[in-house]
Amino acid sequence: MDSMSQQWRLVKQVIRRADVVFEVLDARDPMATRTKKVEAYVKKLGKPLILVINKSDLIPRSVAEKWKKVLSREYPTIYIGARDRLGTRQLWKAVKMAARGKKPVTVAIVGLPNVGKSMIINVLKGRSSAGTSPIPGFTTEAQTVRAATWLKVIDTPGIVPRLSSEELVFRSALRPESLEDPLIPAIKLIEKLASKDPEVFQRTYGIKSREPLKILEELARRRGLLLKGGEPNVEEAARILIRDWQKGKLVVYFTPEDYGLT
Repeated sequence: MDSMSQQWRLVKQVIRRADVVFEVLDARDPMATRTKKVEAYVKKLGKPLILVINKSDLIPRSVAEKWKKVLSREYPTIYIGARDRLGTRQLWKAVKMAARGKKPVTVAIVGLPNVGKSMIINVLKGRSSAGTSPIPGFTTEAQTVRAATWLKVIDTPGIVPRLSSEELVFRSALRPESLEDPLIPAIKLIEKLASKDPEVFQRTYGIKSREPLKILEELARRRGLLLKGGEPNVEEAARILIRDWQKGKLVVYFTPEDYGLT
């Protein structure tokens, strides 16, 4: 059994144990970070599912409201910024509403790697209780935390979909360190982000060029990443850029209109 199959098997076990399931999404692109396989399984079991749009501190509130409106047509949806504890009261309200008076309650936290699942557990606990890391896939097994006398929360491994490395990089679901050749995924990421926000690299790095390879070359020079002979180390610059996207330092956001949704 490969690692993806093992992850999915564990996630299914946790979902079966849970009374309520929180699917955590990245506010910069909630639609791309949904896991329809999880949603279908939760629906099959007849369990309440709540979509939690995390990292909403990275986008305008008006855009978060639009996503909430659109996604609420399918499932109850809230948006929060777990890193800065923004809107976290909504988490408790959502748990209590979905539980419908049932106590004790077990909540499963599911989603792609690096969407901030462990941060949400920390918020519910009220202090640092689950390991957090900017490296996707940090949580490798189910971790149970008692957030209150009546509430248990179970974190799960990040679900890595079977997609190309370019798509996984965009979804922050693949560690840049794991890429043998990060150049092509980085170039594809630059192209996708620049198509939505052409000024993002100037705003983030002070780089005016809009050509992907030149952006990486300039980033390498600015960081002192030079090979023998003074050539820029574009591969290491590619990893830095991918990491910055995953950590939220490189911010481009997508709206429901980008998906033809209103």
